Amino acid sequence: MYIVIIGAGRIGFNLAQKLIQDKHVVTVIEKDRARADGISQNLDAMVINGDGCEPRYLEDAQVTKADVVAAVTADDEDNLIVCQLAKEVFGVKRTVARVNNPRNEHIFTALGVDVPVNATAIIAKIIEEESSFEDFINLMTFKRGKLALIRVDITDDSPVIDKMLKQITLPENSVLVSIVRGDSIIVPKGETVLLKGDDVIALTTIENEQQLLNRLVGKVE
Repeated sequence: MYIVIIGAGRIGFNLAQKLIQDKHVVTVIEKDRARADGISQNLDAMVINGDGCEPRYLEDAQVTKADVVAAVTADDEDNLIVCQLAKEVFGVKRTVARVNNPRNEHIFTALGVDVPVNATAIIAKIIEEESSFEDFINLMTFKRGKLALIRVDITDDSPVIDKMLKQITLPENSVLVSIVRGDSIIVPKGETVLLKGDDVIALTTIENEQQLLNRLVGKVE
């Protein structure tokens, strides 16, 4: 895929690195010149010094060819403007935006951002999980796409312990996104074996969420 990222702070830089490692083509737009110059030395990607809220810089990035535009600056207004320009002016089909203030999430959704990512809500959910010792947690719901991102802790009685992923039949439209094992993050592949204590991040449709949980951790009441 071709992805245009607006904002090259820590989140934008790490996102770009990950996407490039996964063999996607990435262009980054960053308005701070020193930051843009710095990351251009560390990324195998085109880096444009400019304000992503200005159409000319989106044109420089050939945003009309983008499969996804991700606006991940620290300013909600900028992220919203970028996504609206991408969809309404340049016809980009999918937009993802970082939501810095949780109160603004409904605005992003109402104005057509496909995936508003509220990091505060995700962190809060993780804290809640640790305090209540839940086996699994719904991290995020992509309301417009009807998708749920969940975290599952593989426990002693999980039916998938010591099985390779290719031996596990997941519900339709479900995929394992990553596995956290100790201090390591593993990108799942067919030969990957699930172990006791693994934290699995999975994406599925909302209607298949319970079925996926049952498949990974056993019957959940």
